[in-house]
Amino acid sequence: MKTQDSATSSETSLTTLQWLAIALVVVTGVLHLFAGIVEGRPPVALAGAGYAGALVLFVMNYRRRLLYLVGVPYTAVQIPLWLVVKSEYGVVDYVDKAVQVVLIVVLLYLYLGSSADAGRDTVAMD
Repeated sequence: MKTQDSATSSETSLTTLQWLAIALVVVTGVLHLFAGIVEGRPPVALAGAGYAGALVLFVMNYRRRLLYLVGVPYTAVQIPLWLVVKSEYGVVDYVDKAVQVVLIVVLLYLYLGSSADAGRDTVAMD
């Protein structure tokens, strides 16, 4: 049985791909928060807050496999919504959507490559 210290250190080390996912989440989350506040669109800011919440859970090592799975449709649904709701598109919009497409691919890869063992996705509190 692992102690809390050994479980925490071995299970919380991040791969390069996980760091990439973090960077992508930060970029799209900040862009959403900024656009939501500056453009006065609360649903956009709320989407950014959702990314921030997911990031906090991820860093806390809370059910990462589930976060990968939920993150795919959460991110994917924003692309068609953006096409329908937004009437003018700028460079930042296209950068954000490119970031989201890459994020979806990274999350899918992480989900498919992660262990189905739920015990590995949470820190043991023994």
